[in-house]
Amino acid sequence: MTQEFVDVLVIGAGPSGCVSASYLHKNNVKVKVVEKTKFPRLVVGESLIPRVMDHFAEAELYDALNAMNFEKKLGARFIRGEEICVFDFSQKFGEGWDWTWQVPRADFDNTMAQEVVRKGIDLEFETEVLEVSFEGKKSKTIVKDKDGNLKEIHAKFIVDSSGYGRVLPRLLDLDTPSKLDPHSSIFTHVKDINREEGEEGTQISFDILETEVWLWVIPFSNGNTSLGVVGPTDFINSLSENKDNAEALRNAIQKSDYYIKRFKGTEFLFEPVKLENYSRAVKRMYGDGFALTGNSSEFLDPVFSSGVAFATESGMLAAKLYLKESQGIEVDWEVEFTQYMKRGIAVFTTYVQEWYTGNLQTLFFHQPENPDVKEKICSVLAGYVWNEENPFVKKHDHVIANMAYLLNMQKEQSPE
Repeated sequence: MTQEFVDVLVIGAGPSGCVSASYLHKNNVKVKVVEKTKFPRLVVGESLIPRVMDHFAEAELYDALNAMNFEKKLGARFIRGEEICVFDFSQKFGEGWDWTWQVPRADFDNTMAQEVVRKGIDLEFETEVLEVSFEGKKSKTIVKDKDGNLKEIHAKFIVDSSGYGRVLPRLLDLDTPSKLDPHSSIFTHVKDINREEGEEGTQISFDILETEVWLWVIPFSNGNTSLGVVGPTDFINSLSENKDNAEALRNAIQKSDYYIKRFKGTEFLFEPVKLENYSRAVKRMYGDGFALTGNSSEFLDPVFSSGVAFATESGMLAAKLYLKESQGIEVDWEVEFTQYMKRGIAVFTTYVQEWYTGNLQTLFFHQPENPDVKEKICSVLAGYVWNEENPFVKKHDHVIANMAYLLNMQKEQSPE
Protein backbone atom coordinates (compact mmCIF):
# COMPACT_ATOMS: atom_id res chain seq x y z
CA MET A 1 0.00 0.00 0.00
CA THR A 2 1.41 3.37 -1.01
CA GLN A 3 1.71 6.19 1.50
CA GLU A 4 1.39 9.96 1.32
CA PHE A 5 2.28 12.55 3.93
CA VAL A 6 0.52 15.91 4.04
CA ASP A 7 -0.18 18.67 6.52
CA VAL A 8 -3.95 18.72 6.02
CA LEU A 9 -6.29 16.21 4.42
CA VAL A 10 -9.56 17.74 3.21
CA ILE A 11 -12.38 15.27 2.65
CA GLY A 12 -14.81 16.61 0.03
CA ALA A 13 -14.41 19.09 -2.82
CA GLY A 14 -17.63 21.07 -2.37
CA PRO A 15 -17.68 24.76 -1.34
CA SER A 16 -16.48 24.08 2.21
CA GLY A 17 -13.60 21.86 1.13
CA CYS A 18 -12.50 24.13 -1.70
CA VAL A 19 -12.56 27.27 0.47
CA SER A 20 -10.58 25.50 3.19
CA ALA A 21 -8.05 23.94 0.82
CA SER A 22 -7.54 27.12 -1.19
CA TYR A 23 -6.97 29.25 1.90
CA LEU A 24 -4.50 26.76 3.37
CA HIS A 25 -2.63 26.45 0.07
CA LYS A 26 -2.39 30.24 -0.14
CA ASN A 27 -0.66 30.10 3.25
CA ASN A 28 1.89 27.47 2.19
CA VAL A 29 0.22 24.49 3.87
CA LYS A 30 0.58 21.15 2.07
CA VAL A 31 -3.01 20.10 1.37
CA LYS A 32 -4.58 17.05 -0.23
CA VAL A 33 -8.27 16.87 -1.16
CA VAL A 34 -10.12 13.59 -1.73
CA GLU A 35 -13.59 13.57 -3.28
CA LYS A 36 -15.71 10.43 -3.53
CA THR A 37 -17.68 11.47 -6.63
CA LYS A 38 -16.82 12.50 -10.15
CA PHE A 39 -17.44 16.16 -11.02
CA PRO A 40 -19.61 17.69 -12.31
CA ARG A 41 -22.26 16.09 -10.12
CA LEU A 42 -25.81 17.00 -9.15
CA VAL A 43 -26.27 18.52 -5.72
CA VAL A 44 -28.90 20.68 -4.03
CA GLY A 45 -28.17 24.08 -2.45
CA GLU A 46 -28.41 26.32 -5.51
CA SER A 47 -29.36 29.57 -3.80
CA LEU A 48 -26.48 31.32 -2.04
CA ILE A 49 -26.51 34.23 0.41
CA PRO A 50 -24.15 37.23 0.46
CA ARG A 51 -22.00 36.07 3.40
CA VAL A 52 -20.45 33.39 1.17
CA MET A 53 -18.91 36.08 -1.04
CA ASP A 54 -16.56 37.09 1.77
CA HIS A 55 -15.23 33.54 1.86
CA PHE A 56 -14.85 33.13 -1.90
CA ALA A 57 -12.94 36.42 -2.05
CA GLU A 58 -10.64 35.55 0.87
CA ALA A 59 -9.94 32.09 -0.54
CA GLU A 60 -9.15 33.63 -3.95
CA LEU A 61 -11.91 31.71 -5.71
CA TYR A 62 -14.10 34.70 -6.54
CA ASP A 63 -12.57 35.62 -9.91
CA ALA A 64 -12.99 32.12 -11.36
CA LEU A 65 -16.60 31.96 -10.16
CA ASN A 66 -17.45 35.46 -11.35
CA ALA A 67 -16.16 34.66 -14.84
CA MET A 68 -18.91 32.02 -15.17
CA ASN A 69 -21.64 34.71 -15.30
CA PHE A 70 -23.98 32.92 -12.92
CA GLU A 71 -27.33 34.61 -12.28
CA LYS A 72 -26.95 37.41 -9.76
CA LYS A 73 -29.13 37.16 -6.69
CA LEU A 74 -29.92 40.64 -5.37
CA GLY A 75 -32.47 39.53 -2.79
CA ALA A 76 -35.35 37.13 -2.36
CA ARG A 77 -39.11 37.20 -2.82
CA PHE A 78 -41.66 35.48 -0.61
CA ILE A 79 -45.20 34.93 -1.94
CA ARG A 80 -48.29 34.00 0.06
CA GLY A 81 -51.42 34.07 -2.07
CA GLU A 82 -51.76 37.69 -3.19
CA GLU A 83 -49.26 38.93 -0.58
CA ILE A 84 -45.66 39.54 -1.64
CA CYS A 85 -42.62 40.43 0.45
CA VAL A 86 -39.33 41.27 -1.28
CA PHE A 87 -35.99 41.57 0.50
CA ASP A 88 -33.27 43.62 -1.22
CA PHE A 89 -29.81 42.75 0.11
CA SER A 90 -28.66 46.33 -0.49
CA GLN A 91 -31.27 47.43 2.07
CA LYS A 92 -29.90 45.52 5.04
CA PHE A 93 -28.57 46.45 8.46
CA GLY A 94 -24.78 46.75 8.74
CA GLU A 95 -21.94 46.14 6.33
CA GLY A 96 -21.56 43.23 3.93
CA TRP A 97 -22.06 42.11 0.34
CA ASP A 98 -25.24 43.29 -1.36
CA TRP A 99 -25.54 40.37 -3.76
CA THR A 100 -24.55 36.79 -4.45
CA TRP A 101 -25.40 34.11 -7.04
CA GLN A 102 -28.07 31.51 -7.76
CA VAL A 103 -26.30 28.61 -9.44
CA PRO A 104 -26.57 25.14 -10.92
CA ARG A 105 -24.35 23.52 -8.31
CA ALA A 106 -22.90 20.97 -10.73
CA ASP A 107 -21.29 23.82 -12.71
CA PHE A 108 -20.56 25.97 -9.69
CA ASP A 109 -18.79 23.28 -7.66
CA ASN A 110 -16.89 22.04 -10.69
CA THR A 111 -15.63 25.57 -11.38
CA MET A 112 -14.31 25.82 -7.82
CA ALA A 113 -12.73 22.38 -7.90
CA GLN A 114 -10.99 23.05 -11.21
CA GLU A 115 -9.69 26.36 -9.86
CA VAL A 116 -8.31 24.49 -6.84
CA VAL A 117 -6.54 22.09 -9.22
CA ARG A 118 -5.25 25.02 -11.31
CA LYS A 119 -3.71 26.50 -8.18
CA GLY A 120 -1.64 23.34 -7.80
CA ILE A 121 -3.59 21.66 -5.00
CA ASP A 122 -3.61 17.86 -5.12
CA LEU A 123 -7.29 16.88 -5.61
CA GLU A 124 -8.27 13.26 -6.28
CA PHE A 125 -11.79 12.60 -7.59
CA GLU A 126 -13.55 9.24 -7.26
CA THR A 127 -11.55 8.48 -4.14
CA GLU A 128 -13.42 7.06 -1.15
CA VAL A 129 -12.41 7.21 2.49
CA LEU A 130 -12.63 3.73 4.00
CA GLU A 131 -11.03 4.08 7.41
CA VAL A 132 -9.55 6.75 9.67
CA SER A 133 -7.43 6.25 12.79
CA PHE A 134 -5.76 8.75 15.08
CA GLU A 135 -2.61 8.75 17.18
CA GLY A 136 -2.88 11.95 19.13
CA LYS A 137 -3.63 14.61 16.54
CA LYS A 138 -1.95 12.74 13.70
CA SER A 139 -4.16 10.62 11.49
CA LYS A 140 -3.90 7.74 9.06
CA THR A 141 -6.63 7.59 6.45
CA ILE A 142 -7.08 4.65 4.10
CA VAL A 143 -8.66 5.60 0.76
CA LYS A 144 -9.64 3.65 -2.33
CA ASP A 145 -9.41 5.16 -5.81
CA LYS A 146 -11.68 4.40 -8.80
CA ASP A 147 -9.45 1.50 -9.86
CA GLY A 148 -9.68 -0.13 -6.43
CA ASN A 149 -6.15 0.81 -5.35
CA LEU A 150 -5.67 1.46 -1.64
CA LYS A 151 -3.50 4.19 -0.18
CA GLU A 152 -2.58 5.51 3.27
CA ILE A 153 -2.68 9.26 3.75
CA HIS A 154 -0.89 10.51 6.85
CA ALA A 155 -1.97 13.97 7.95
CA LYS A 156 -1.44 16.34 10.86
CA PHE A 157 -5.07 17.45 10.60
CA ILE A 158 -8.29 16.49 8.79
CA VAL A 159 -10.98 18.89 7.61
CA ASP A 160 -14.10 16.83 6.97
CA SER A 161 -16.10 18.70 4.33
CA SER A 162 -17.80 15.56 3.05
CA GLY A 163 -21.31 17.03 3.20
CA TYR A 164 -24.10 14.47 3.13
CA GLY A 165 -21.41 11.77 2.93
CA ARG A 166 -20.70 12.60 6.60
CA VAL A 167 -17.47 10.60 6.64
CA LEU A 168 -16.14 11.27 10.14
CA PRO A 169 -19.59 11.48 11.78
CA ARG A 170 -20.22 7.94 10.49
CA LEU A 171 -16.78 6.52 11.27
CA LEU A 172 -16.49 8.17 14.69
CA ASP A 173 -20.16 7.85 15.73
CA LEU A 174 -20.73 11.60 15.97
CA ASP A 175 -24.26 11.83 14.57
CA THR A 176 -27.08 13.04 16.79
CA PRO A 177 -30.75 13.87 16.06
CA SER A 178 -31.54 17.35 14.74
CA LYS A 179 -33.62 19.69 16.88
CA LEU A 180 -35.74 20.59 13.84
CA ASP A 181 -38.93 18.75 12.91
CA PRO A 182 -38.61 16.27 10.03
CA HIS A 183 -39.02 17.95 6.64
CA SER A 184 -38.29 16.69 3.15
CA SER A 185 -38.01 18.10 -0.34
CA ILE A 186 -38.31 17.06 -3.98
CA PHE A 187 -36.57 19.05 -6.72
CA THR A 188 -35.55 19.07 -10.37
CA HIS A 189 -34.55 21.49 -13.13
CA VAL A 190 -36.73 22.62 -16.04
CA LYS A 191 -36.13 24.44 -19.30
CA ASP A 192 -37.89 27.66 -18.35
CA ILE A 193 -39.59 28.29 -21.71
CA ASN A 194 -42.29 30.55 -20.23
CA ARG A 195 -39.85 32.74 -18.30
CA GLU A 196 -40.76 36.41 -18.45
CA GLU A 197 -38.25 39.11 -19.36
CA GLY A 198 -36.57 41.24 -16.73
CA GLU A 199 -36.66 40.87 -12.96
CA GLU A 200 -39.76 38.65 -12.88
CA GLY A 201 -37.95 36.01 -14.90
CA THR A 202 -34.75 35.96 -12.87
CA GLN A 203 -35.83 36.59 -9.27
CA ILE A 204 -35.57 33.76 -6.80
CA SER A 205 -38.93 33.17 -5.12
CA PHE A 206 -40.46 31.13 -2.33
CA ASP A 207 -44.18 30.50 -2.85
CA ILE A 208 -45.90 29.54 0.41
CA LEU A 209 -48.55 26.93 -0.34
CA GLU A 210 -49.35 26.29 3.34
CA THR A 211 -47.67 27.56 6.51
CA GLU A 212 -45.15 24.69 6.47
CA VAL A 213 -45.16 23.97 2.72
CA TRP A 214 -43.43 26.05 0.08
CA LEU A 215 -42.24 25.91 -3.50
CA TRP A 216 -38.83 27.24 -4.51
CA VAL A 217 -38.16 28.79 -7.91
CA ILE A 218 -34.48 29.49 -8.66
CA PRO A 219 -33.78 30.78 -12.19
CA PHE A 220 -30.29 30.24 -13.64
CA SER A 221 -28.45 32.28 -16.25
CA ASN A 222 -28.39 29.26 -18.63
CA GLY A 223 -32.17 29.46 -19.15
CA ASN A 224 -32.98 26.61 -16.78
CA THR A 225 -34.75 26.94 -13.44
CA SER A 226 -34.62 24.83 -10.30
CA LEU A 227 -38.04 23.86 -8.93
CA GLY A 228 -38.51 22.25 -5.55
CA VAL A 229 -41.18 21.66 -2.94
CA VAL A 230 -40.47 21.54 0.80
CA GLY A 231 -42.74 20.50 3.63
CA PRO A 232 -43.25 18.11 6.54
CA THR A 233 -42.18 14.63 5.47
CA ASP A 234 -45.70 13.24 5.84
CA PHE A 235 -47.07 15.95 3.54
CA ILE A 236 -44.38 15.41 0.91
CA ASN A 237 -45.09 11.67 0.97
CA SER A 238 -48.81 12.36 0.52
CA LEU A 239 -48.24 14.17 -2.80
CA SER A 240 -48.05 10.85 -4.63
CA GLU A 241 -49.72 7.61 -3.55
CA ASN A 242 -47.27 5.72 -5.77
CA LYS A 243 -44.24 7.50 -4.27
CA ASP A 244 -43.56 8.91 -7.73
CA ASN A 245 -41.36 11.97 -7.28
CA ALA A 246 -42.32 13.49 -10.64
CA GLU A 247 -46.03 13.13 -9.87
CA ALA A 248 -45.49 14.58 -6.40
CA LEU A 249 -43.68 17.65 -7.73
CA ARG A 250 -46.30 18.23 -10.44
CA ASN A 251 -49.02 18.04 -7.80
CA ALA A 252 -47.15 20.63 -5.73
CA ILE A 253 -46.88 22.96 -8.75
CA GLN A 254 -50.64 22.59 -9.25
CA LYS A 255 -51.11 24.11 -5.79
CA SER A 256 -49.27 27.30 -6.77
CA ASP A 257 -51.63 29.96 -8.08
CA TYR A 258 -48.64 32.16 -8.87
CA TYR A 259 -46.56 29.66 -10.86
CA ILE A 260 -48.98 27.10 -12.26
CA LYS A 261 -49.20 28.87 -15.64
CA ARG A 262 -45.41 29.25 -15.97
CA PHE A 263 -44.55 25.66 -15.10
CA LYS A 264 -47.65 23.55 -15.82
CA GLY A 265 -46.67 20.71 -18.14
CA THR A 266 -43.03 21.81 -18.31
CA GLU A 267 -40.69 18.90 -18.99
CA PHE A 268 -38.35 17.95 -16.16
CA LEU A 269 -34.70 17.83 -17.21
CA PHE A 270 -34.00 14.94 -14.85
CA GLU A 271 -36.02 12.64 -12.64
CA PRO A 272 -36.91 14.68 -9.54
CA VAL A 273 -34.72 13.93 -6.53
CA LYS A 274 -36.14 13.46 -3.05
CA LEU A 275 -34.24 14.47 0.08
CA GLU A 276 -35.95 13.01 3.14
CA ASN A 277 -35.56 14.28 6.72
CA TYR A 278 -32.53 16.30 5.64
CA SER A 279 -31.73 18.22 8.84
CA ARG A 280 -28.55 16.98 10.52
CA ALA A 281 -26.57 17.57 13.70
CA VAL A 282 -23.49 16.18 15.47
CA LYS A 283 -22.41 15.49 19.05
CA ARG A 284 -19.30 17.61 18.58
CA MET A 285 -17.78 19.62 15.75
CA TYR A 286 -14.10 18.92 16.33
CA GLY A 287 -11.68 16.57 18.05
CA ASP A 288 -7.96 15.99 18.35
CA GLY A 289 -6.71 16.32 14.80
CA PHE A 290 -9.98 17.06 12.99
CA ALA A 291 -12.80 19.52 12.41
CA LEU A 292 -16.21 18.96 10.84
CA THR A 293 -17.36 21.62 8.39
CA GLY A 294 -20.38 22.25 6.21
CA ASN A 295 -23.13 19.66 5.98
CA SER A 296 -20.88 17.05 7.58
CA SER A 297 -21.64 18.83 10.86
CA GLU A 298 -24.94 20.73 10.79
CA PHE A 299 -27.59 21.20 8.13
CA LEU A 300 -30.75 23.11 9.00
CA ASP A 301 -33.31 23.73 6.26
CA PRO A 302 -33.22 25.24 2.76
CA VAL A 303 -35.83 27.96 3.38
CA PHE A 304 -33.21 30.69 3.96
CA SER A 305 -30.42 29.14 1.87
CA SER A 306 -28.03 28.95 4.82
CA GLY A 307 -26.37 25.64 3.88
CA VAL A 308 -23.50 26.86 1.70
CA ALA A 309 -22.91 29.86 3.98
CA PHE A 310 -22.37 27.64 7.02
CA ALA A 311 -20.24 25.35 4.86
CA THR A 312 -17.87 28.10 3.75
CA GLU A 313 -17.90 29.85 7.14
CA SER A 314 -16.85 26.67 8.94
CA GLY A 315 -14.42 25.64 6.20
CA MET A 316 -12.64 28.97 6.32
CA LEU A 317 -12.62 29.06 10.12
CA ALA A 318 -11.22 25.53 10.44
CA ALA A 319 -8.43 26.43 8.00
CA LYS A 320 -7.55 29.59 9.91
CA LEU A 321 -7.51 27.85 13.27
CA TYR A 322 -5.34 25.00 11.97
CA LEU A 323 -2.93 27.56 10.51
CA LYS A 324 -2.83 29.42 13.81
CA GLU A 325 -2.17 26.19 15.72
CA SER A 326 0.54 25.10 13.27
CA GLN A 327 2.35 28.35 14.03
CA GLY A 328 2.55 27.44 17.71
CA ILE A 329 -0.34 29.64 18.81
CA GLU A 330 -2.73 28.03 21.27
CA VAL A 331 -6.25 27.50 19.89
CA ASP A 332 -9.33 26.91 22.02
CA TRP A 333 -11.36 24.91 19.50
CA GLU A 334 -14.38 24.82 21.79
CA VAL A 335 -14.60 28.60 22.01
CA GLU A 336 -13.12 29.67 18.69
CA PHE A 337 -14.77 27.03 16.51
CA THR A 338 -17.73 25.28 18.13
CA GLN A 339 -19.14 28.16 20.17
CA TYR A 340 -18.61 30.61 17.31
CA MET A 341 -20.36 28.38 14.76
CA LYS A 342 -23.12 27.48 17.23
CA ARG A 343 -23.98 31.17 17.71
CA GLY A 344 -24.71 31.57 14.02
CA ILE A 345 -26.45 28.21 13.79
CA ALA A 346 -28.66 29.15 16.75
CA VAL A 347 -29.78 32.36 15.03
CA PHE A 348 -30.72 30.59 11.81
CA THR A 349 -32.35 27.73 13.74
CA THR A 350 -34.63 30.25 15.44
CA TYR A 351 -35.55 31.80 12.08
CA VAL A 352 -36.29 28.38 10.57
CA GLN A 353 -38.41 27.38 13.56
CA GLU A 354 -40.29 30.69 13.57
CA TRP A 355 -40.87 30.37 9.84
CA TYR A 356 -42.65 27.09 10.38
CA THR A 357 -44.66 28.39 13.37
CA GLY A 358 -45.85 31.20 11.10
CA ASN A 359 -44.48 33.96 13.36
CA LEU A 360 -41.81 35.04 10.90
CA GLN A 361 -44.33 35.02 8.06
CA THR A 362 -46.48 37.39 10.16
CA LEU A 363 -43.55 39.84 10.21
CA PHE A 364 -42.79 39.37 6.51
CA PHE A 365 -46.27 40.13 5.27
CA HIS A 366 -47.43 42.73 7.80
CA GLN A 367 -48.66 45.96 6.23
CA PRO A 368 -47.58 48.66 6.33
CA GLU A 369 -43.99 47.46 6.28
CA ASN A 370 -41.63 48.56 9.03
CA PRO A 371 -38.40 49.48 7.14
CA ASP A 372 -36.26 49.29 10.29
CA VAL A 373 -37.45 45.78 11.15
CA LYS A 374 -37.14 44.68 7.55
CA GLU A 375 -33.53 45.79 7.13
CA LYS A 376 -32.52 43.97 10.32
CA ILE A 377 -34.22 40.75 9.19
CA CYS A 378 -32.66 41.22 5.75
CA SER A 379 -29.19 41.22 7.33
CA VAL A 380 -29.94 37.82 8.89
CA LEU A 381 -31.22 36.47 5.57
CA ALA A 382 -27.98 37.71 3.97
CA GLY A 383 -26.05 35.49 6.38
CA TYR A 384 -24.63 38.09 8.75
CA VAL A 385 -25.77 36.13 11.77
CA TRP A 386 -22.75 36.90 13.93
CA ASN A 387 -23.33 40.68 13.93
CA GLU A 388 -24.68 41.16 17.44
CA GLU A 389 -25.10 44.90 16.86
CA ASN A 390 -28.24 43.72 15.08
CA PRO A 391 -30.95 43.16 17.73
CA PHE A 392 -32.57 40.57 15.45
CA VAL A 393 -29.36 38.57 15.90
CA LYS A 394 -28.63 39.34 19.54
CA LYS A 395 -32.23 38.77 20.70
CA HIS A 396 -33.17 36.17 18.10
CA ASP A 397 -34.57 33.73 20.65
CA HIS A 398 -37.54 35.96 21.52
CA VAL A 399 -37.75 39.05 19.30
CA ILE A 400 -39.63 37.37 16.41
CA ALA A 401 -42.17 35.61 18.61
CA ASN A 402 -42.75 38.78 20.67
CA MET A 403 -43.25 41.01 17.64
CA ALA A 404 -45.56 38.50 15.96
CA TYR A 405 -47.63 38.28 19.14
CA LEU A 406 -48.01 42.07 19.30
CA LEU A 407 -48.95 42.32 15.62
CA ASN A 408 -51.55 39.59 16.00
CA MET A 409 -52.98 41.30 19.09
CA GLN A 410 -53.24 44.59 17.20
CA LYS A 411 -55.00 42.84 14.36
CA GLU A 412 -57.52 41.23 16.71
CA GLN A 413 -58.22 44.55 18.45
CA SER A 414 -58.52 46.68 15.32
CA PRO A 415 -62.06 47.60 14.24
CA GLU A 416 -63.52 45.75 11.28
